[in-house]
Amino acid sequence: MTLHHFVLIVHLLAATIWVGGHLFLLVCFLPQALKEKNPQIILNFEKKFEKLGMTSLILLIITGIWMAYDFGVTAESWFHFKTGFEKAISIKLLLLFATFICAVCAQFFILPNLDKNAIWKMAIIITTVTLIGITMLVLGSTMRYGGI
Repeated sequence: MTLHHFVLIVHLLAATIWVGGHLFLLVCFLPQALKEKNPQIILNFEKKFEKLGMTSLILLIITGIWMAYDFGVTAESWFHFKTGFEKAISIKLLLLFATFICAVCAQFFILPNLDKNAIWKMAIIITTVTLIGITMLVLGSTMRYGGI
């Protein structure tokens, strides 16, 4: 097994946790929280998932940048959008930034004041982060064929 293959496996496992956790939250917990107007359901999930989820996200960033360099897409060529690899990686970086913005909004503006009247704001963040994660997963799958 090459080092690149090992890094890819770590990346895929981290993506499984990150995207799978958000899908699980979106499909299983969010509908119940919205129906019951009970933000505690979301807060309980967040409390249990946060350490594993954030560790996975950090691993995704590290391994993603590592593999980008393996594909010849260094920081100097990010956002040039010239090759298929550059396009896929640059879009993934933009989506990572969008995820970061969602996380900041959630942590500093929504979660501290989460109540039954504001639960819909958290629903928007959860849905957005989940869709971003799925999009990044699809973009990652294109790397096998040279990107997009």
